Amino acid sequence: MEKAKISAYQFFVLIIFFELGTALFLPVGITARQDIWLAFLVGMAGGFCLYLVYYGLYLYYPEIPLTEYAQKILGKALGRILAFLYVLYFMYLAARVVRDFGELLIINFFPDTPLFVVNALLVLVIMYTVSKGIEVLARTGELLFPLLIFIFLSSLLLLGLSGVIQHANIKPVLEEGYLPVLKTAFKETLYFPFGEVLVFAMILPYLNRPKKAKQTGLFALAVSGLILALTKALNVSVLGVDLVQRSDFPLLSAIQTIEVAEFLERLDIFFLLTTLITVFFKVSVYFYAAVTGAANLFAIKKSSQLVYPFGAVLLFLSITMASNYTEHIQEGLHIVPLYMHLPFQVIIPAFFLVIAFFKNKNKTGQNKPEQGVN
Repeated sequence: MEKAKISAYQFFVLIIFFELGTALFLPVGITARQDIWLAFLVGMAGGFCLYLVYYGLYLYYPEIPLTEYAQKILGKALGRILAFLYVLYFMYLAARVVRDFGELLIINFFPDTPLFVVNALLVLVIMYTVSKGIEVLARTGELLFPLLIFIFLSSLLLLGLSGVIQHANIKPVLEEGYLPVLKTAFKETLYFPFGEVLVFAMILPYLNRPKKAKQTGLFALAVSGLILALTKALNVSVLGVDLVQRSDFPLLSAIQTIEVAEFLERLDIFFLLTTLITVFFKVSVYFYAAVTGAANLFAIKKSSQLVYPFGAVLLFLSITMASNYTEHIQEGLHIVPLYMHLPFQVIIPAFFLVIAFFKNKNKTGQNKPEQGVN
């Protein structure tokens, strides 16, 4: 690990940016129809439980990241295999987010630009930032957070003034009962985006005030969950369920309906700024976790040495992972949650926590793991 520390506020901001990420503009959760906002709230509640699992592991191993305590829990051989799989997992998800953003720009703004060019520009900026370390990334987030709040509040105000919000579109609530909401939550929104907070198991050891880890993480998940639920409810209110289901990027479609005083309209720049900021931080956090995890795994003293080769892999993977946008989205919504998110976010961390509990319960002074965090 690099010699760096971040504040609780910076940690909070990183989680907010990360959780919003691509969840703001992708059509995730729409299988719950007008109750999509409830599916996000249920997913958020499940995310609280998952974060407490990751936090429990942090209490046992407060000074080392996930890829290192996996080896302490399972032993060198099996632990290194799982740590390597987590590095691949983080790289794959980083590539997915890069692809999401590249497809968004090409479909809506730059149809004649090659996907390689768009993705390469984003990856180059991320490589440079990650090479500077976690403190630079955290400080950048701290500076940009007020801008995100301003854009969010301005968008809410303009949507209200434009008169496009139709509350009838989100009624009736629970028209088909709780089952569709719960099914959507446990198939989609639990894992994406809330379960993805697992990646912060690689960043928790950098907190300068470890006692703030629990309340800061849970509060950040709550804020991001409420923002996402409100955004999804607004999408349905403005566009209606049918149009949201047909739209590749519902939030963009909703923003494009804004028209105030017959001159303030087509505020796509708000959408672009928000997605650029949140995607940048989401990819950066995933990429940082993959690079530092690999450096730890292969005993490389300076993780920055891996940034550029890993960046090349990230760019290549983002281009080749799917032949088109439809295939990419179908994999993300139907294959990745079951075969990747479920084991890596839920099953393996819970298994780790059980083993860590039994390994530490009889050790002097460690039967209460809170003592490891000062």
